[in-house]
Parts: sequence; C-alpha cells; structure tokens
Amino acid sequence: MYRVVTLCLALLGLLLLPAVQPASAQTLNISVAASLTDATNELIAQFKADGHDIQVLPNYGPSGALAKQINEGAPVHLFISANQKWMDFLRDEKDIDPASERILVHNTLVFSGKKNPAITKIEDITQLAQIAIGSPKSVPAGEYAQEAMEKVGIYQELADAKKLILAKDVRQALTYADRGEVDGAFVYKTDALLAKNAVILFETPQELYQPVTYPIALTVSGATNAEAKAFYELLLGDKGKAVFEKYGFTVGQ
Repeated sequence: MYRVVTLCLALLGLLLLPAVQPASAQTLNISVAASLTDATNELIAQFKADGHDIQVLPNYGPSGALAKQINEGAPVHLFISANQKWMDFLRDEKDIDPASERILVHNTLVFSGKKNPAITKIEDITQLAQIAIGSPKSVPAGEYAQEAMEKVGIYQELADAKKLILAKDVRQALTYADRGEVDGAFVYKTDALLAKNAVILFETPQELYQPVTYPIALTVSGATNAEAKAFYELLLGDKGKAVFEKYGFTVGQ
C-alpha cells in the first residue's frame, strides 16, 4: 500500500511540474546606469506589454562597476553607461558589439539640496559642511562633479576639509541630499527632479565638465540574441524616446 501511494504521489508531481514552471526560462540581462532606473523600468513594462514573453532582469548601478562586471564575465546582453569612458573600455576589451554602439540620451549636472539662498553658483558650495558626490572612480556623475570643481579651483579645498561625502552611485548622492543628511549633492537634473524635499540650487555650467552622454550597446552575446536586439530597438525607437523625454532626458545626437 505504501509503495502504491508513493508511486501515485510521484506521478502527480510529474503531472503538475509543467504548470508551476515559468512559460519561458529565458532571461534578458541588462546593465544600466543608476540614473536611468525609472525610465528603464517603464520601458521594461512596455516591452512586456508589446508581447515579449521574456523576463528582463535589470542591474542598476555605477557605470564603472557595471562595466567591470561585464568584463569579468557577467552574463549581460545590453549595457548603458552614463559616460563614454566605460563604453570605450568595453569596446577596447572586445566585450561589446561595436556596430550596435549609439548615443541613447543626454543629461546635465546640477547641485541639489535644501533651500539655501546663499548657494547660487558652484563657488558658493565652499560655505557648506557636507557635499555628496558619486565616487569619481566608478560613478560618472562624480567624475563630472570633480571635473567641474577642479576647473573653478575648489575641489582640493573641499577634499582637504573632508567635506566631500562619496556615494556608491548618483541615486545614493541624491538620497543623502533629499533626506538632509548632507547640505547638497551633485546629481543629474533628471534625478534632481525626482526629489521630494531637495531642490535644484544651481545648474553646473556646461563649460566646466564634459557633456553627459549615455552610450548604449549590445554585448557580444547580446548581438546574437533576438530578444536583446528587440529591446535595444525599443529603447532607440519612438516609444523609448518618448519615455526618456518624459523623465527629463534629452534625446538625439
């Protein structure tokens, strides 16, 4: 009797197994600069709504860290960086399909924090006690901020006074400013517009830093993946452009 029951339960398990497995085990892995989180999440939902029966797994973070993960063998199909430096790195390492590389969107750097009428330009931030920036070694927004501060001659002064608080990515820098944990933060304009409490105190003059571009490319494995190519086309197409513009990015070369 025990053997009969056991056999019946085993057969029942086999019959039920297909029902509990996902319809498709295939996944699409994308690595995306943290500042594109909201726009990319919306486009992932759009991709599903368009009938693509595949799980899109985004990995958001600092562009440098994401690029190094890809170079070390992470199974990624598509990469979007917040500057050209890390895309160049992957191209030189032959980790991306160079034919697929495009400029996706543009952004600008601003300084955001609690309302302070005394802070209207970059030179004024020397009056502040704590300033958040993304770690310049891996976060493009931090690199742009350091470049701007160096050009006006205040970076070393702030660093020596230990006024710079390094964040793991631009979203963390914004969080610090929005919570009032620092007096202000250098972030992208698109991120600053999402803040609940912090306001934009000034826009960083464009002549102080390199233009903020977001290059996109398929990885070597992504270039042979039909779903990766379809998602890539969505991002670059009219639907993608509309979403990016909605979140404050500038579309076009």
